[in-house]
Amino acid sequence: MGAFHAYDIRGIYNVDFDRETAYKVGYFIPELLKTDKVAVGRDCRESSPEVHDAVVAGITDAGADVYDLGLASTPTVYFATANYGFKASIQITASHNPAEYNGMKVSTENARAIGYDAGLKTIRQWIEEGRPTPAAGKKGQVFEMDVHEDYLNFLLKYKGDYSGIRIAMDLSNGMANLYAKEIFGGDPVYLFDEIDGRFPNHEPNPLILKNVEPLMKLVKEQKADVGVIYDGDADRVMFVDENGKFISPDLMIAVLGQYFLVERGEKGLVLQDIRSSKAVGEYLAPMGGEMRTWKVGRAFAAEKLREIDGVFGGELAGHYYFRDFFYSDSGLLASIIILNVVAKLKKEGRTLSQLIADIEKYQNSGEINFRLEDKAGAMDAVRDMFMSQEQHTAYMDFDGYRVEFPQWWFNIRPSNTEPYLRFLCEATSKELLDEKVAATRKLLETKFGAK
Repeated sequence: MGAFHAYDIRGIYNVDFDRETAYKVGYFIPELLKTDKVAVGRDCRESSPEVHDAVVAGITDAGADVYDLGLASTPTVYFATANYGFKASIQITASHNPAEYNGMKVSTENARAIGYDAGLKTIRQWIEEGRPTPAAGKKGQVFEMDVHEDYLNFLLKYKGDYSGIRIAMDLSNGMANLYAKEIFGGDPVYLFDEIDGRFPNHEPNPLILKNVEPLMKLVKEQKADVGVIYDGDADRVMFVDENGKFISPDLMIAVLGQYFLVERGEKGLVLQDIRSSKAVGEYLAPMGGEMRTWKVGRAFAAEKLREIDGVFGGELAGHYYFRDFFYSDSGLLASIIILNVVAKLKKEGRTLSQLIADIEKYQNSGEINFRLEDKAGAMDAVRDMFMSQEQHTAYMDFDGYRVEFPQWWFNIRPSNTEPYLRFLCEATSKELLDEKVAATRKLLETKFGAK
């Protein structure tokens, strides 16, 4: 049962979970979420039809009806869940993971995420206990439901005039292909613009730099103003500037402020995750954006944005959340809005890299992974070492630790999906950054055997 994680169910299909698990998840969802109808979508992975059939069989055997959305991006399923009043939905996807993976993202009414603590733990327990799954007296029915046009029309409301900019776009052979050309037309130069669940060109994870290299090359060859790359299920998006340089996704939270806080004048709260650059909040503050920091992952971020009624938010992993979109994330919506900002910059004679230079004020290590056994002990040791050396200015103890000092800060947290302890550090100078990273590495390697 190793596929049950903090945010979703995900793992190598037929290793971490199988058809029987998928059937039982489908069977138990109507009871868990107290509903007799469930929306179901799926991504393009080769195993998705089999997982889909098992989930649908489970739901209908439990006596609930299935509204089958067919091939869908994950945000399409969020849209359908909230827009049509479903109390339960399941998107069959492994998001950005390699082709041999699959999984399920579960949502309830208003597209609220069902993470481990909100219900997936209960389903796992029911499965492990061997809770019976008898066929209901009246089997549920399956109805095909096409929401493509409704979601497309929702997205098009945000689209600006891109005629003055040159766009390079990597669709990663994934679910962004369902919409990209209808939204952006034939003007962008596209890469990997056919749906193929084998992901033959690169893994659908744009946070790994080698997967972005074809786009970076294309941007330079085409002299594009911006490069855009989506992950496999199109809930995440990342960007490359006109020089072919990858932009850290947390900095794009600040770029979104140009649209919401300046152009639309929606002053208010903005959400970032605990790993985000300090520069984001400093850039948004004069625009009327008040930063809030919270845990990593949609199950936490979307719920927190709803709780604070934030205007928008984002994560280092390339998820961007919008009050306009049921407090949920959509890679396509984020890219539409950011391209609006790039088009406006071009008219003003400015480039995306110049805007990022205005935002980025610190040296950043990026996430560094350490493989070790005693994650809790290691986190405490790193925290205690630095807090004993100088006075901190801010301290956060959710999702690991984030401790801020006058000239630098760090976050150390356990991965929710992989066997790693993750460390990220930001400082006012490269020398200070290198010093703090080296001290952390030495401590973790000598005392905890970190690899």
